[in-house]
Amino acid sequence: MTLYQELATNFERLIQKGSLKVGDKMPSIRTVSKEYGVSINTVIQAYLVLESRSCIVSRPQAGFFVCEKVDLRLPVPQASNPSNNPKEQADDGLIGKVFRNFVNKEITQLSLSVPDESFFPVARLNKCLHKASQTLSSGGTGYDDIQGNFLLRKNVAKWSFTWAGNLGIDDLVSTSGAMHAISLAFMALTKPGDRIAVESPVYFGILQLAKNMGLKVIELPTHPVTGVDPDDVKARIGEIDICLLVSNFNNPLGSCMPEENKKAMVKLLGKHGIPLIENDLYGDVYFGPNRPKPCKAFDEEGMVLWCGSVSKTLAPGYRVGWMAPGKYLKDILKLKLFHSVSGTTLTQEAIGHFLETGRYEKHLAQMRKKLYANSLQFIRAISDYFPQGTKVSRPLGGFVLWVELEKGKDTGKFFDQALSQGISIAPGRMFTLQNQFYHCMRLNYGLPWSDGLDLQLKRLGQMLKQ
Repeated sequence: MTLYQELATNFERLIQKGSLKVGDKMPSIRTVSKEYGVSINTVIQAYLVLESRSCIVSRPQAGFFVCEKVDLRLPVPQASNPSNNPKEQADDGLIGKVFRNFVNKEITQLSLSVPDESFFPVARLNKCLHKASQTLSSGGTGYDDIQGNFLLRKNVAKWSFTWAGNLGIDDLVSTSGAMHAISLAFMALTKPGDRIAVESPVYFGILQLAKNMGLKVIELPTHPVTGVDPDDVKARIGEIDICLLVSNFNNPLGSCMPEENKKAMVKLLGKHGIPLIENDLYGDVYFGPNRPKPCKAFDEEGMVLWCGSVSKTLAPGYRVGWMAPGKYLKDILKLKLFHSVSGTTLTQEAIGHFLETGRYEKHLAQMRKKLYANSLQFIRAISDYFPQGTKVSRPLGGFVLWVELEKGKDTGKFFDQALSQGISIAPGRMFTLQNQFYHCMRLNYGLPWSDGLDLQLKRLGQMLKQ
């Protein structure tokens, strides 16, 4: 046995014994080289062997992590199969009940779709706020341009190079978060009775907004890995007036559409004159080597309204978002003037400063590293503690997992039992208007990992086994 094979075998034994668990970061190559008195090349060869045995996985700029053994993995849920002629479920107030305690620090908030505040660079943001109050002529008390803060739009446009966006400052409109952008798009492009196609499951706020605006929601089959298939849209193209997709790391599935599917989707919808609203606020939280392109990257006709924000990556409470509405820019500006005049000047300027310093990528790299490790820890805990027959998604970005239990479970009813033990979950049927996903739940892994969190997941699993 060669030296690197011996080293790989030693680490594999540590993993098998549980000394190194799924989600743990492996010691750096330099550390192993120093501690074991071997060359860096020997350590690299050993880690490559461990990768080939599916013991560890490498992540760019993050290092190596212990991962699930292929033969021990829980299965991924199947693609959803929503009805073409659905009977809408009655509103029983479940969403309100789930979010009644969302600021309660005594509860383990697995129900939220936002990272814990400890993941955000609060001190840096405070400095940017202070700087904004000094650089703005009104100290931040006055109205800004209707199209939005110039510094913010300038730096969002520059940041679009990460996905070949080539956006200009005047292509963008600032908003009070991504949902505000989606609301403006709905108002500009739809009327009561119009038919909107969305993923299934999808973020409940989108569904409730569409419902409240009198739109007919068409829920599309969605795969936990690849999202919506353009062929499924094509099959119902005559029924669709507008489409909304979360193409990168959908909430709650975590799916990411392959690039060829995004191209095909833009081409298909454009051919039929159907606008696409794209919610891309999770795109920067990717675990692979590169940021996945949004559908907007393939939009040549201005039919894609690209929406984003920093609510999931920097500052949820700042309510800073934006959109690139393409050919619908004038319509969006008119509506924004009527509904809000301008955004929050101070926070938009502060985010503009933060983006301009170049700290955003460094912050994102650290956040992605933590979130990826957390996702592995959560999946390992679910595998260890949850009932047999459980399935779980494998997102390559974002911060939520979609968990599917055996049919017969009702996570809406289970919510109260979990809450009584200080744990909040998001029941699956929140993410549909149809009678489906009763046996599913969404869990947020954007929390600081600890033995206490592991124990809460164990409790959750024990309750589910009862």
